[in-house]
Amino acid sequence: MAHNPQGPDGNYDPAGSTQMFRAFVDEGTPARQQQVAAQSGPRVGLIVGVIAVVAIVAAVAWLALG
Repeated sequence: MAHNPQGPDGNYDPAGSTQMFRAFVDEGTPARQQQVAAQSGPRVGLIVGVIAVVAIVAAVAWLALG
């Protein structure tokens, strides 16, 4: 563990946890961006599928009532 006598605000941080947390957050940033990009694909497909189902149901209802 790194010895960090002062935190960023001048407060004593004996464990260096602030420094370790920042390293953890900085390390996870590119992976998190890739994860968000991967999640947007299925979400877009789901939205398009729901719109298609609503359009088909509306067309069937229009043909049945018209």
